[in-house]
Amino acid sequence: MFRYMSAPLKNTAYALQLHHRGELMTPLAQGALWWAARRTLIVSDLHFEKGSSFARRGQLLPPYDTSMTLKVVETLVDEFAPDCVVSLGDSFHDPAAEARLSPAERLRIRALTARTDWVWVEGNHDPDPPAHLGGRGAKTFRMGDCVFRHEPTGEIGEISGHLHPVARVTGRGRAVRRKCFISDGHRLIMPSMGAYTGGLNILDDAVTRHFAGGWIAFAAGEKQVHIVDRKLLAQDHTAARKDQLWRL
Repeated sequence: MFRYMSAPLKNTAYALQLHHRGELMTPLAQGALWWAARRTLIVSDLHFEKGSSFARRGQLLPPYDTSMTLKVVETLVDEFAPDCVVSLGDSFHDPAAEARLSPAERLRIRALTARTDWVWVEGNHDPDPPAHLGGRGAKTFRMGDCVFRHEPTGEIGEISGHLHPVARVTGRGRAVRRKCFISDGHRLIMPSMGAYTGGLNILDDAVTRHFAGGWIAFAAGEKQVHIVDRKLLAQDHTAARKDQLWRL
């Protein structure tokens, strides 16, 4: 059912590749997806200004999440020089997030959107991405046999975000949680890239119900993405699950 392969690339950290609807794509440890044939970089759930949103409600967090997330995206754009960037919704944490951006961060976003064909897919947090920051908005975006949207529906060819999937991997007497991609070769859910975003365990029904048959988890390590043996996956403890849900 599944096809995946390790192919010799210039950067060995990007050796693991997956097939999505017959297209070869590279999941990146930063949480992005590189589609080399279309020179397209896909990112999801950046949640700019989440920290300032929480601060307004009295929960103080270091106000650096937007800058940190932008740095990751800038580094990837520098490295891959994409013709197109697709941001799969919830790029901004709320409709007022743009107003809370610093002038320097606005300039950084405009610099990114000026370098490539940038598509802001609408999310549940940001149904109307700010037009003056550059790029173009879309409820859904189609390229070849792939359809990009924020919330997964189970459509064939779909690449989506929203659920912030993470894998709890057990082994050798310990467990680690990692952001991950989940795919059945026909549908793919992306991890979040926002610095302050949590995640939902991929064994949760809210994730697995979007895959009619089997699926593969691709967990992001420090420098590489790894295929995870499903026998090593574990559910989160109840308290941890509740903690991660409110972070979405």
